[in-house]
Amino acid sequence: MNSRPRWTKNILIFGGTAVWGLLLISCVVASRAVVAPPKIAGAEFVGSKECAQCHEDTGKHFGSSTHAKVAVADPKLGDTSCEACHGPGSLHVKAGGSKGTIVNPDKSPETCYQCHLDKRAEFNLPNAHPVNSGHVTCTDCHNPHEGDAIKGAGAAMESMNETCTKCHSAQRGPFVYEHGAMKDGCVSCHNPHGSVNQKMLVARDANLCLQCHLEAPAIHGAGQINANSHVSGLANHNTRLMAGTCWVAGCHEAVHGSNANTHTRR
Repeated sequence: MNSRPRWTKNILIFGGTAVWGLLLISCVVASRAVVAPPKIAGAEFVGSKECAQCHEDTGKHFGSSTHAKVAVADPKLGDTSCEACHGPGSLHVKAGGSKGTIVNPDKSPETCYQCHLDKRAEFNLPNAHPVNSGHVTCTDCHNPHEGDAIKGAGAAMESMNETCTKCHSAQRGPFVYEHGAMKDGCVSCHNPHGSVNQKMLVARDANLCLQCHLEAPAIHGAGQINANSHVSGLANHNTRLMAGTCWVAGCHEAVHGSNANTHTRR
């Protein structure tokens, strides 16, 4: 007689659901991630409370930061979120806050890359902000000590645009006729970390515009001045789209906004 248990379909489904439930609960309960912090020769961890004695302004809103969830597990010292990015701080404390005794992510993106591996890859794409060369730093655009690490006021789209237009002032406006995409944020058209496309665009040529303006070929085709047929006008416009972009000379050049035309023409 065979005494081995029979793995019925119901048992497998129930068992799989139970295992998945336990994994989901463990992920929800885990409120902090443990990372390998930067190493500083001869230094030991002191805990974030020690950091806050001098860096009171920085620590004031740090509890709201997504980076506050990144910590080195050490029950004796309590919270060590600061040292998860800046390295152990004992030498920095003994030196009275002297430079060179703590890791400063402003000097190199390598500290950020410990967790943000995908951003390392994006910054190595053909078109990217010059972070790896040191001309731009992560903290030029991000505030790692407050909110969702986007300068301004958390992750609001308005704040994201303000971060971009701090350098790209010509795109700030205001415009009489603003391109609706600006309300969705600069990142609706650009990948600020890097792209294979020119100007760090998320898609190439007319394909970028057609992600939102699906009706554009038909509308433009119908509006072409052609005495013979609408079909001929539509074909003419489609040919122009295939040949380049929507913002070629004479068409929709003012892609961020226009002061003269509702269709973002100059």
